[in-house]
Amino acid sequence: MVFRISIALVAVLVLLAGLAPDSFNAVVQAVLAEVVRGAGWLYLLVVFLALTFLLYLAFGRFANLRIGGEDAEPDFSRASWMSMLFAAGMGIGLVFWGAAEPISHFVKPPEGLEPMGMDAARASMRYAFFHWGLHPWAVYALIGLAMAWFQFNRNGRGLVSDMLQPIIGRHHRGWIGHAVNISAVVATAVGVATTLGFGTIQIAAGLERVFGIPSSVPTQMVIIAVAFVLYMASTLSGVERGVKWLSNFNLGLAALLLAMVLVLGPTGFIFDTFTTTLGSYLNQLVTMSLRMSPFSGSTWVADWTIFYWAWWIAWAPFVGSFIARISRGRSVREFVIGVVIAPTVLGFVWFSVFGGTALWSQLFGHVDLVAALGNGYETVLFTMFDSLPFPLLLASVALVLLMIFFVTSADSAVLVLASMSTDEAGDPPPKRKLAWGVGVALIAAALLLAGGLSALQGMITIAALPFAVLMILVMVSLYRVLDQEWTRERRKAQRARQMIEAWIEREMAAQEETRLEAENAAERD
Repeated sequence: MVFRISIALVAVLVLLAGLAPDSFNAVVQAVLAEVVRGAGWLYLLVVFLALTFLLYLAFGRFANLRIGGEDAEPDFSRASWMSMLFAAGMGIGLVFWGAAEPISHFVKPPEGLEPMGMDAARASMRYAFFHWGLHPWAVYALIGLAMAWFQFNRNGRGLVSDMLQPIIGRHHRGWIGHAVNISAVVATAVGVATTLGFGTIQIAAGLERVFGIPSSVPTQMVIIAVAFVLYMASTLSGVERGVKWLSNFNLGLAALLLAMVLVLGPTGFIFDTFTTTLGSYLNQLVTMSLRMSPFSGSTWVADWTIFYWAWWIAWAPFVGSFIARISRGRSVREFVIGVVIAPTVLGFVWFSVFGGTALWSQLFGHVDLVAALGNGYETVLFTMFDSLPFPLLLASVALVLLMIFFVTSADSAVLVLASMSTDEAGDPPPKRKLAWGVGVALIAAALLLAGGLSALQGMITIAALPFAVLMILVMVSLYRVLDQEWTRERRKAQRARQMIEAWIEREMAAQEETRLEAENAAERD
């Protein structure tokens, strides 16, 4: 039922966007305005609560509980685990926005700051850290930990509805559970398609920069078709082979590009940017987390922060399910630190290198990135390379990186969508993977035809709203099952301690009895 209804809703979405793109985009923008006006605060509050809750789990009494049970061992090395969750979580987004977002905030800064001033430059980096830091990974970690716990510790099916079993009881397998799973699957499909749409636009820009191929709609459609073949081949080969190998390779390639820009770019400026921005980010973390703009009427928070939070929430079932699948054997503390803190630090380094270089290039007149921004976000990165040595080499490496990130994000998504729409645990059938592979490609193509970035951003914010409410229930549910497990293990430890103490008492009593018998025997002698 979940598969049939979900795929039908996706088909309707594709048809509407494809047959009447202008009308579809107009409806999306109208609904988006109402969602932001009425529920924008909800996105901010839910994501902040998720971060606070995760930090409590990592450093509270549940920290040593283990996914899969006390004796469970990890299925993957820590390096492979980190590379897979990073590639699935936000790899292609970092490449797309690494240089473009700081320049965009520099031109149109938040908090009423003067455009293109020094304060705008500082705020642009601080908000880039904010949008790609602790908060998104907390959203992923919350859903990932909940799905992993219910799947490996409570024999769940790996479905979103299983996480609500402590709250709704047996109804998690009834129509309520089906509705939850359908909502999660459709939101995930839209979220993944949005990311692939961003990737498609930037790959097309890269092809134009490196090979002179026009960045047109037909080029974008060809990119989606080629990527479809590649990510389906990777998905059908399984997590242990294609997904893991590509993720490991891509993390290495990303590190190479990062090192090249760091060495060829303004190295000292980049390190200064990192330390300065990290300090201001930590200093204003709570303020940024809960900041709306009810008095000024500015749409900046809605255009950026709420859009991002909705994006992460819509991706949460997909990334969370994938992280859960590869995280058996990790303790709660190791899971939270590995999924929240470690990738956050990597993201900060990435934005310091690419965002810092972009601002340096603009501020000191090496290249006009503001003009490039006027031609589209996707052109900023490749224009920035013109300010560095070996621009064509850097553009070529970035293009390969984008393509592989595209494939690793899509193959993970197809695998998870097929699993989320299957009642049985384990590897889903190939036909179901193929159906979702086609579905994701068609959504990305349809949304690009319907209105490009505006349609993509609008759909992601709308689709994430039901799951934002669901995240609150997941926090309550996860706390209950972790508390039950902690209580069970504590009682087990108490019983073991009592048995040891009783054995020691018996041994001491036996020794005392032996000693007394020996003394009595000596007295008789």
